[in-house]
Amino acid sequence: MQKKISFFEIKKYLNKKGFIVKKKKLKTQVSGLDNISRTFLSSLIIISIFFIAPIAINLTKNKMIFSKDYKNNSKNDLKKLLENGTTKPDDELNKKFLYEDILTFDEQPTDAILLSAATIEELFKSTNYNLEDIRKNKLVKPISLDLLPKEIVKIENTKKRKDFFIQIILPLVIDENNSIKLDRMKLFSILNKNKNTKDDQNWLNMKFKQYGVVNKDLSTLKIRMDEIPVSMAIAQAAKETGWGTSRFAQEGNALFGQWTWSGEGIKPSGAEDDSTHKVMKFRVLQASVKAYQRNLNTHSSYKGFRSARAELRDEGKKLDSIILSEYLDKYAETGKEYVKILQQIIRQNNLTDFDDAKLLPSSKDLKSLI
Repeated sequence: MQKKISFFEIKKYLNKKGFIVKKKKLKTQVSGLDNISRTFLSSLIIISIFFIAPIAINLTKNKMIFSKDYKNNSKNDLKKLLENGTTKPDDELNKKFLYEDILTFDEQPTDAILLSAATIEELFKSTNYNLEDIRKNKLVKPISLDLLPKEIVKIENTKKRKDFFIQIILPLVIDENNSIKLDRMKLFSILNKNKNTKDDQNWLNMKFKQYGVVNKDLSTLKIRMDEIPVSMAIAQAAKETGWGTSRFAQEGNALFGQWTWSGEGIKPSGAEDDSTHKVMKFRVLQASVKAYQRNLNTHSSYKGFRSARAELRDEGKKLDSIILSEYLDKYAETGKEYVKILQQIIRQNNLTDFDDAKLLPSSKDLKSLI
């Protein structure tokens, strides 16, 4: 009968031969309950990873793309702006960049041609551009002239000269209002976003400069970046240029008699010898309209005008040139008398008929304003 060899003897023999033998312990069988617990825990971890990972990735991405400057509280900011826009101060003004974009526009190469009054009249007739049709249909042909004709001075019939002047100025004023309209639409679009892009922020910074807004105050930008009633602009241009016949209008395309103490300008003939101010001079009429609107929208003398306009906006009312002209007494040395003359020009020539006139679109962007 063979002798049974124990594990100990086998181990001793193998150790002598240089082998090391260890006894493997058998694992105890895992209970069914432990298996369920482990499966549940593993599932929970996997689900958590899939839930948390996208959030973490999104937060990291946003942190890289958007800094604190580009964050926007969206509808909360918009609500505050709409509710409190007229209550915030509109006093501080950074004048450094106010007219930089306008001067750049005016200095651009231009193929402006001085057309005669007869040529312009023929152009108006051939395109069926007349004021009676505009009063009826509220649509203005996009005819943009760069210069006033010299012969306007020679038009003896007062009504004919006035109508001719209005036909020239009307598209220019509406065009500038359209530009401001588009800017306001973009402003509110940006404010209504959850996040502002870098391009949005750059656009806002540009507008803060153009309107002299200090501390990037959105309420002030909203108040300043707004339209000028068409009837009021035409009345002021008529008053300042004698319906296009003044030396400033003929020599410098100056429609609104704005003063300047630096740069190019025309010295008034009646000015004192020690006087340093001049009337701003422009290469094209459109630049004069731009400068006029920027002046009313930023200068401290017209803060009352801007506040009254903002109140009309908040009340959902149209911009009334008779109401708003009351705040232009500082535009001229004659004060309240100047206001009376403006209102008289508006009423006598039925200029409010043009306040709701639309410029027929010459681009896709302008179609949204019709």
